[in-house]
Order: sequence, then structure tokens, then C-alpha cells
Amino acid sequence: MGSPDDSEATGTFWDHLDALRGCLLKAAVVVALCGLAAFFLKDALFRIVLAPKDADFCTYRLLGWLGREWGVSGMVPGDFSVRLINTGLAEQFVIHMKVSLYAGLLCASPYVIYLLFRFVSPALYDNERRYAVRTVGAGYVMFLLGTALNYFLIFPLTFRFLGTYQVSAEVENTVTLQSYMDTLLMMSLTLGIVFEIPVLCWLLARFGVLTSSFMRRFRRHAVVVVLVAAAVITPTSDVFTLLLVAFPMWLLYEAGIWVVAATEKGKGRASRAAEAGGDAG
Repeated sequence: MGSPDDSEATGTFWDHLDALRGCLLKAAVVVALCGLAAFFLKDALFRIVLAPKDADFCTYRLLGWLGREWGVSGMVPGDFSVRLINTGLAEQFVIHMKVSLYAGLLCASPYVIYLLFRFVSPALYDNERRYAVRTVGAGYVMFLLGTALNYFLIFPLTFRFLGTYQVSAEVENTVTLQSYMDTLLMMSLTLGIVFEIPVLCWLLARFGVLTSSFMRRFRRHAVVVVLVAAAVITPTSDVFTLLLVAFPMWLLYEAGIWVVAATEKGKGRASRAAEAGGDAG
């Protein structure tokens, strides 16, 4: 097992503080530059952000194609139109700045993670560094998968269902831009965090805190917890959105069981190999 690089891991508290300050300053500059670029690319940015509200969004077209191929007319989405409105004087400008900042942070996130890891890695041993790379890499990928699932599936279906639902034909649906953006951003962040469940399960299994038998034994309780958590984290109060969020959470719990079981098998093989090596010695 290697040791931390003494030339970089040692130093006074102020040396490390200066290094951290430089790291955070570089990260802030890159995020600001990416956010500024997103701000000036307003048309392209909001063409992507507002795409799920249009009837020709890729998800709706894919569902229509699948419905025609399988002969399921209920899967073929019809044309719909939901008008977005603005009710605040400075609201559109503030939303433009907020979305640009989020876009800049998302685009700069690989470099920001690299900077933070480069700052921490000299103090880690070789095996700790390998585990850190796996954990951070898997966590980042899973977060992106969660946000992508929300953007391409959960949010479009939620918006289409709620945006076109009417108690009467006399009541027209008009959605505020603030409501649209808050729902999209909150659900994207929520699904990104929820998708960290398998990574968290793997870490707990590596530390011996969580076992697959425990997760299987409390599977029914987990379903209740998932439904309650989905009800809390969904920004809307409808059952449709709750189930759309709860279903991937339940799948992630099942994936966590598989990850924990695989980790247990790997630890068992490693311990047997270590015992065989000790006996041979």
C-alpha cells in the first residue's frame, strides 16, 4: 500500500488554506465563464430548457412511434399546447440568470470535481485514492443519469398530464414561467440525488454497515419509505408525479440490493484469497 505524497501532503495549515483558496477560485472562474457563455447563448439554452413543453418533443415522438409499432393507441400522444406566461416585471431576467448559472455549473462540473480531487488526493493512500475515484466517478455518472431521466421522461410526462388536465373546457391552462422552471430544476436536482442510492449502498456495504439480507428483509418497509419520500420531494401534489418519481426510486433500491450482494461476494473472495495466502506462507 502506497503512502501519501509527502511533498504535497505535508505543509502548514496556511499552506493548505492557500491551496484550497486557489482551487476554489479557479472553480469559481470556470463556472462564471461557462455561465456567462450560457447567458449569451440564450436562444439555444432556452430551446433546450423549454423543449419538453412542445408536442414534438423527442419523448412524445418516441412514445407515438412505440404506440404505432405495438398497436397501442393509448401510447400515441395527441397534439397539445400549453402557453407559458410571465407575471413579474423582472422575473424573466432573473430566471435567465438563474438558468445560465445552473447551466454553467453543470458544464464546469467535471473540471470542478477534478480540481477538488487533485487538492485532496495527495493526502490519500493508493487504495483510498482508487476508492475515491470510483465513488466520485460513479456518483457523478449516476447524478447525470438521474437528471437525464427527469428531463427526457419524468418531467415531460408530468408537464403534459398536468398542463393539459382540465376540470372544464371553459378553464384554460396557462402556466407561469416561474412554475415551469422551479418544477424542472427541483425535479432534476431531486432525481439526481435519488440516483445516488446505489453508490451509497456500495459505500455502506464496503464498510460492513449494510447487508443484502437486511435490505431484502425490509423490502416491504422500503416501499412505504419510497412512497413517503416521493410524496415529500415531488414539487407537485398529484398522484401521477408521485408514482413517476417513486418507481425509479424503487428500482434503485432493488439495484442497491444487487450492488450490496455483489460487494459481499467480492469481499468474501478477497478474504478467502488472503487466508489461502496466509496458509501458504
